[in-house]
Amino acid sequence: MQLTLCCPTLFGLEGIVADELRFGGRLTDVHAENGRVLFTGDENTLAWANLNLRCAERVLIRIGTFKAKTFDQLFEGVKALPWEQFIPADGAFPVKGHSLDSALHSIPDCQKIIKKAVVSRLGAKYGQTWFDEIGEKYQIQFAIMHDVAELYLDTSGAGLHKRGYRANSNAAPLRETLAAAMVKLARWRGRDPFLDPFCGSGTIAIEAAMIAQRRAPGLLRRFDAEKWSCFDKSVWQQARESALDFAQPDAKFDIVGSDIDPDCVQLSIENARKAGVANTVFFERADATKRDYSGAGVLFANPPYGERLLDLQQAEKLYADLGRATKNSPMKQYLLSSDPLFERCYGRKADKRRKLYNGMIKCELHMYFKDPSASNRGENKHSDRPSAKRSAKR
Repeated sequence: MQLTLCCPTLFGLEGIVADELRFGGRLTDVHAENGRVLFTGDENTLAWANLNLRCAERVLIRIGTFKAKTFDQLFEGVKALPWEQFIPADGAFPVKGHSLDSALHSIPDCQKIIKKAVVSRLGAKYGQTWFDEIGEKYQIQFAIMHDVAELYLDTSGAGLHKRGYRANSNAAPLRETLAAAMVKLARWRGRDPFLDPFCGSGTIAIEAAMIAQRRAPGLLRRFDAEKWSCFDKSVWQQARESALDFAQPDAKFDIVGSDIDPDCVQLSIENARKAGVANTVFFERADATKRDYSGAGVLFANPPYGERLLDLQQAEKLYADLGRATKNSPMKQYLLSSDPLFERCYGRKADKRRKLYNGMIKCELHMYFKDPSASNRGENKHSDRPSAKRSAKR
């Protein structure tokens, strides 16, 4: 069965997910749009995407799209779609979705109309007037934007960021899909030492270890579509076996995470064990502002933003202290922050920035990968200029 598939993403990660599909999935019909990536494939593609995509939020099947300015148009458009190809007579099919800049803006009313239309379609196909919905769940999702309705079935169930290793987390967890994206943006593959001095619940270090060991992120969990009668269950088993064959669980890498909070360190150790990467990740208690950064490697950090941990003034002092500690470090540095004054506090401009979202929090990934000694020589060369002196003092 040929399917049109859609992966919603956090804003800023569309290109990364598209590359995962093109290079990892070896797909050619891939289109990245704002907040999502569209592609085509069969049920093998569907199973592969759920198991292997590191930076997508879900895998949806697009059932159809049509204009819908009125509830009548919405009802008829939904009723015309081939729901019986996927949903059996005993299937449960709840409805959820959203509407933006459209005449049909009442979400509860849209849910009722869509539900009624699907019942009408399935009732005609199965000769039923009532559905007990006691079988497996076939979550219907809708999106109405600019009076165009799109209808989907969610094949993932829980979001793909829920890998299965992080049952518990600290007060301000980083989403796993974003952590994996940070590692991918740095193009880290395990050749260089890895350090996260604000490890929290260990997410960035664990995602880095999974990437280095080529572990599929979905191996520890199940997906709704695995239970669907419309798909061959052997396809999912084959996809899991292929992912296991591809992994290198015994490979060892230099990955270190630390945190000043001993509870976070212990939590990170437990999460690494659940993820199966405890053999290659080491966590320890340490103050990030007092670590030794003189060695080579790559530093990843998601320091407190001053939104859920610390207040803004404390967070900015922490950025300044960290900046002084890492000023002359040869390490490449990738730091995520929502503070627009981060670089001023840190003491230097990033070589490159990338706008990302940590949930609903707008952030920037500040990337430092140029030789710091070169910039220091430039500062010293012009140190007689008052503006350079003021800049150095900041």
